[in-house]
Amino acid sequence: MARRLLVAATLGVTVAAMGLAACTQGSASNTDDADGVITIRYLNFTANDGHEPDLDTIVAAFEESHEGIKVQVQTVPYADYFTTLQTAIAGGTVADTFDLNYENFVTYAASGALAPLEDINRGAYAESLLEAFTLDGVQYGVPLSFSNVVLIYNRTLFEEAGLDLPTDEWTWDDAQAAAEALTDPEAGIWGSYQPVSFHEFYKALAQAGGEFFTEDGTQVAFNSPEGIRAAQWLVGKPGNTMPTEADGAGTPDFDTELFRDGKLAMWHTGIWNFGQLTDVDFKWDIVVDPGDVTKASAMFANGAAVSASSEHKAAAQQWVDFLASPDVTTQVRLESSWELPPVADESKLSAYLEVTPPDNRQAVFDSLDAVVLPPVIERQQEMQDILTEELGNAAAGRASVEEALSSAEARINELLQP
Repeated sequence: MARRLLVAATLGVTVAAMGLAACTQGSASNTDDADGVITIRYLNFTANDGHEPDLDTIVAAFEESHEGIKVQVQTVPYADYFTTLQTAIAGGTVADTFDLNYENFVTYAASGALAPLEDINRGAYAESLLEAFTLDGVQYGVPLSFSNVVLIYNRTLFEEAGLDLPTDEWTWDDAQAAAEALTDPEAGIWGSYQPVSFHEFYKALAQAGGEFFTEDGTQVAFNSPEGIRAAQWLVGKPGNTMPTEADGAGTPDFDTELFRDGKLAMWHTGIWNFGQLTDVDFKWDIVVDPGDVTKASAMFANGAAVSASSEHKAAAQQWVDFLASPDVTTQVRLESSWELPPVADESKLSAYLEVTPPDNRQAVFDSLDAVVLPPVIERQQEMQDILTEELGNAAAGRASVEEALSSAEARINELLQP
């Protein structure tokens, strides 16, 4: 339970450090070739969907500077990643190193699946970010990258409709008015896209002024007037200003393709999607995610961990440390808009602002003035699935918002029992 309190305790320093974490996994079944070369297996989701070549560049740089160690990469889509990881751990075939996001880190660390990290380049990382991947004072992971959510908008659609462009000061009301004005179902154009999910709900809840947990962390607190307003903000969109889940059934990355095709005016999504928009034939830009009574931008951490069952922990640790700390990694991430590196020296991030589009890239950093990290418990995935399921019931008309939140409250409070 103590892990939930870490979210609030480290939030300020995390923002000040402008960093987040990402994590990777390696393989327990390693083989050395005849020349004594160690092969480290790395299971990841962070390079999926466009950043595989960038990861190849980092691997090549590592192998060049670490004679005698090779890295074998397996990239898995995020939707399948944790099933793949859990199956590998259960079957004794888990990679030496693997990706873990902030939300799931504590579950794997508490289960004994991760090896302690004893010799990393601590000076390369902001200390607060390292602390985010500790449990009971033991370092079980290193931060790899941080990313946050902004509002990406199709500037061409706004200009053709004669509407004022979004600004960093926009509220929910501003965004809703623009979404309604730009939605044209007959032309297949939608005003906005914001998934009805756990991740969007906890952010919207903070924007509405609500809290996810009670102060002592023993129960949820989202079944409140603020929680109801946040849920209504999300579930009122499908079928009105955004497509329904059925509209995109069977289409991977439906929201990405919709925006790339010029059929989506506003997209609440992460900066990791910038790289997929470099070749679109319309103008686009970003602003800070609109708020309600206050601003609150979602920020995500990914980190790298070493498997407790790895036969080559020292070599695996060198690899996860290299994934984030060297200048070559920072350069690759900045040039490809592959999230942001968790470097202690913030001056190294200045080059990020020079890459266009988007022209208003400063909004990425302005979003850090008011951020909210995911609420975290040991039974994290169950909590996320419950809330997404209940909100989905409300969006589909199978339950009212009030019924959905009440059910989610009862089910998640059961997860919190010792």
